[in-house]
Amino acid sequence: MPPRAARSARVISASSRERRPELILLPGLLCDDELWRDQLIGLADAAVCRVADLTVGRTIEELAQRVLAAAPPSFALAGFSFGGYVAQEIARQAPVRVERLALLGTSIRPDTPERAAVRRSLADAAAAPAAFRGISDRLLRSFVDPARLGDEALVGRIRAMTTRLGRDVFLRQNAMVRRDGEAVLRGLACPLLVACGENDTLTPLAQHRALAAMIATARLCVIEGSGHLAPMEQPDAVTAALRAWLNW
Repeated sequence: MPPRAARSARVISASSRERRPELILLPGLLCDDELWRDQLIGLADAAVCRVADLTVGRTIEELAQRVLAAAPPSFALAGFSFGGYVAQEIARQAPVRVERLALLGTSIRPDTPERAAVRRSLADAAAAPAAFRGISDRLLRSFVDPARLGDEALVGRIRAMTTRLGRDVFLRQNAMVRRDGEAVLRGLACPLLVACGENDTLTPLAQHRALAAMIATARLCVIEGSGHLAPMEQPDAVTAALRAWLNW
């Protein structure tokens, strides 16, 4: 038999693994596992991480149901951008299963008429006969901090991801109705992380400050030097914020 100290070390190690929380990561519009690549690596010792597939379904309610059907009985949940709306719907449908919630670069409000008009124009452009090539240069400028537009490796990853997912996924996700999530979040008692890139123009920092101030259990984290795609632009900072949140 192994020495008592060795047996104890193994028991402690096994117990540590068992105590790791289940963490479900929800990607944004035209995003997949690649969005969370660095967090999957960086948080492997802190949580059992999995990325949900949000490419199949016609409504946010349906996406939430699909995530819940594949999820463990309770879990930590982090949603980015479009995935943040899905996270809010999951919390609406099964609040007692969500142990803690992180919302990154997202909103809790339904589309304004102006934003709805933008979505329609994007859908019209994507449905045009020309081949769909993922994120356009115009959209890329609103997704990424201007200082990172010259980063060929980052831009290449983003373009490859959005092109891989393609037109049909974009049209489905873009058309889904975003519901107001304020009542849902006010009803949660779990820890809530609200994180945003300091230079995010799609979901500005001011909106995140207001959200964090509104919810008693919320803490705000500003990701410096980042635009909208903070998990890819500043992966170490996002990983650190999620690690701290998992330990609240």
